[in-house]
Amino acid sequence: MLKKEDAESILKKYNQEHLLKFYDELSEDEKKSLLEQIENIDFQLVKDLYDLTKTEVDFSNQKLEPMDYIDESKLKDEEIEKYKKIGEEIIKNNQLAVVTMAGGQGTRLGHNGPKGTYDLGLESHKSIFELLCDNLKRAKEKYGVNVPWYIMTSKENDKDTKDFFESKNYFNYGKENIKFFKQGELPMISEEGKILLSEKGKIKEAADGHGGVFEALYKNHMYEDMKSKNIKMIFISGVDNVLAKLVDPVFIGITIANNKESAGKSVVKAYAEEKVGVYCKKNDKIGIIEYSEITPEMAAVKDESGEFLYGESNILCNLFDIKVLERISVHKLPYHIAHKKANYIDENGNEIIAEKPNAYKFESFMFDAFEGLENMLLLRVKREDEFAPVKNKDGVDSPETARNLYNNYWKK
Repeated sequence: MLKKEDAESILKKYNQEHLLKFYDELSEDEKKSLLEQIENIDFQLVKDLYDLTKTEVDFSNQKLEPMDYIDESKLKDEEIEKYKKIGEEIIKNNQLAVVTMAGGQGTRLGHNGPKGTYDLGLESHKSIFELLCDNLKRAKEKYGVNVPWYIMTSKENDKDTKDFFESKNYFNYGKENIKFFKQGELPMISEEGKILLSEKGKIKEAADGHGGVFEALYKNHMYEDMKSKNIKMIFISGVDNVLAKLVDPVFIGITIANNKESAGKSVVKAYAEEKVGVYCKKNDKIGIIEYSEITPEMAAVKDESGEFLYGESNILCNLFDIKVLERISVHKLPYHIAHKKANYIDENGNEIIAEKPNAYKFESFMFDAFEGLENMLLLRVKREDEFAPVKNKDGVDSPETARNLYNNYWKK
């Protein structure tokens, strides 16, 4: 384990000596925990990431083009049936696994706990986790198989998530069919480049983004578990879309029939400023322009038919061949900058409550892995059938809008 004097040397090199300011006030366990945190931080990476905050995203050297897609609503009945049969064979043969990225807290919803434990306000009072699990239970009833469910948590919510599942008896899906694994974390940095403390003996860290799912699956030996089950295809989505189709035979079938190693779903962008990343081609490679990185002009431009030129919204519903996922997992993805509100302990030991964005969080995005894929299929689906995100307490993408979308879908 790292010794205090070694920690001091490292911190001095990177101008982060303040992290040990309250060291002598800590208990022995707290001292040990803090030194372990320091030992596990890549300070050169943190410095490099902070330097990135001083640069602007530049698309001038990139050739950007819209990405081709297949519109599911325009497929003929016989095509749908063909793809469905192919996908159902994968499901029936126990070759599909589902991964749900659920590392976030429900803070923006005013919920004290993991976002997946949030009660959406339906008559059933089902949590988001249970609504997602209903997908798997319906598949079990239809196909007679238990699709393995892998849930990515974070250091912050891992225990609470597991306790919640235990208290709900795993929604009667079977504890043996559900596995949890934790994603990585990175320190949060002040606007002056100082790593923040959340407590006197604790460095403030945040989950490293949904792009961390690939490395987390690898480090937590989930691929080994999947291969032992003879899994072939893996569907990955976020926890906050209550209309995500976790088991979609048509999506699986159309991917396989077109000889693609991966696929993504998109919905048409609702309006120019909608906060979603959009699919595109970057220098002839598959990619996403994130909403925080696209210019207003690019976001608004339309094609000759009146549709947004960059209008295929990424809804974080992706399908991968397991061999592709393993290949992706060994490559580090780039980090993106998010300017966030962060409470912290100042140099005098006082807690500072943030009222506006005051710190940088660094996240890797799942879609950055797309550029390394040899081929990828994009399937446009109907927003009202497959995209009901729960992100904000009220207004757009709120529990109210998600609840209405969910109820309207099942009324149909």
